Amino acid sequence: MDDDTTLLRSHGLRVTSPRVAVLDVLRRHPHADADTVLRLVRGQVPSVSVQGVYDVLGALTGAGLLRRIEPAGHPARYERRVGDNHHHIVCRGCGALDDVDCAVGHSPCLVPSSTSGFTVDTAEVTFWGLCPACAAAAADD
Repeated sequence: MDDDTTLLRSHGLRVTSPRVAVLDVLRRHPHADADTVLRLVRGQVPSVSVQGVYDVLGALTGAGLLRRIEPAGHPARYERRVGDNHHHIVCRGCGALDDVDCAVGHSPCLVPSSTSGFTVDTAEVTFWGLCPACAAAAADD
């Protein structure tokens, strides 16, 4: 908790119980969606509202302490791993999501054929497939 307190203060954010609880939940449950975060935060801060958790997720994402991931067809998920421009792999069967480290050692990990004048600072790649459990279940069918 002291590390999270320092982290919040270093980003100019007030230290509140919901903020500390959200950071703690996402440390233990990376890639959690907002409903899961709410349920787990309420275990620590029972009085927190739905809007309160969404506000915290928004504030922490805006401050660069969280990353919001939005795989197509799935609810937004949140993670604390920020700043390294890693990618993700999503199971088409159960929706499990995991990190995929950058294949190239520098950001943004991809070099587009044309930037159309844009300055590229981030690239998002989502790999899709079946996790081991879903692949095994599909093989049994």
